[in-house]
Amino acid sequence: MNTAVQIHQEDLQRLKSLRYMDDDFMTVCLADNFEGVELILRIVLGREDIKIKSVRTQEPMKNLQGRSATLDVHAVDSANKEFDVEIQRSDAGAGAKRARHNSSLLDAHILKPGDDTEDIPDSYVIFITENDVMKGNQPIYPVERYVTIRDNKVLFGDGSHILYVNGKYRGDDEVGKLMHDFSCTDPDDMNYEALAKKARYFKNDEKGVATMCKIMEDMRNEAALNSARETAERLIKKGKMTLEEIAECVPLLSLDELRKIEMKVLQLA
Repeated sequence: MNTAVQIHQEDLQRLKSLRYMDDDFMTVCLADNFEGVELILRIVLGREDIKIKSVRTQEPMKNLQGRSATLDVHAVDSANKEFDVEIQRSDAGAGAKRARHNSSLLDAHILKPGDDTEDIPDSYVIFITENDVMKGNQPIYPVERYVTIRDNKVLFGDGSHILYVNGKYRGDDEVGKLMHDFSCTDPDDMNYEALAKKARYFKNDEKGVATMCKIMEDMRNEAALNSARETAERLIKKGKMTLEEIAECVPLLSLDELRKIEMKVLQLA
């Protein structure tokens, strides 16, 4: 078996194990899947009135200083409320400061020059975590701001909402069934058809499987390129090799790209 065939077989095996709890698979399954996104938001927020008008996945969003975050799923509903749904398998990736950063990016994106701040619509940052990061054995943890007035706490009501969904929760309710589906590898064992039909397409349909294999190949190539760029940057910083010599050591990068990396290193020096 040659290397290409072996890699393809490995991709097919990996594809069988993918779940919505894997962010790359989730974003593929939810791209343009209005029904699936509406289902998730309705269950997590406990509302039936959500109607999504746009869905974008893996969307980069920057602040004024250029610091960016890539939103797994960015959705807007008919009332212009904005939703950022993030999958976090690592507890470290679901910290309070990460939630604050994503929330601030949404707000900066929503408010346009000349808009009255009082008219800014609500925003929701939703972390679906593989583990119970809050360790309270609850299905959902809403995070809100409060005003302390003597001995009382009053909801601030600024329209900014953060929620953590416990991926370990398996109660016999909608949230428990949803979290079961997020951890399920077999679409036929899932509770919600809006999620199962997309997973089934990418796991079982010939065209869907080909699409996922191409995505995995692209991810591998991008990871290899990023690794090559990091290696080249380290070698350039050491200053002991010419760009031509580095190009021989890092064949994935052209001389033109190495010159760009060199310019970046010099600017940061």
